[in-house]
Amino acid sequence: MGIRLDKPWTDLTPSTIKALPAQLGVYEIADPEGNTTVIGYAGGRELFGIQTALERELATADGQARRFRLEFNHNYMSRYDELLMIYLAERGELPPANQAETDRVGRLNPT
Repeated sequence: MGIRLDKPWTDLTPSTIKALPAQLGVYEIADPEGNTTVIGYAGGRELFGIQTALERELATADGQARRFRLEFNHNYMSRYDELLMIYLAERGELPPANQAETDRVGRLNPT
């Protein structure tokens, strides 16, 4: 496993979400142009893990066809922070939905 979340993108639809196991992990959501809009996690408070988190993301999609990729991980908070730090290091800012995390996130040099 590399440091980046580089798995293939999947369409964010009710059927793709329902096919996922109810496990903990991290995910990335992209808009129709392929730009990451949010990095998130499904933790212990999500009733059905990643399914519940992605259903919430789909409900806020404003009708746009969006995509996601994920990684199942029991250390989801550490991995979530790591993904935010990588994104920040590579792009100079966090995804739009993660802007509130800017002051909290540490710095990382993924090279």
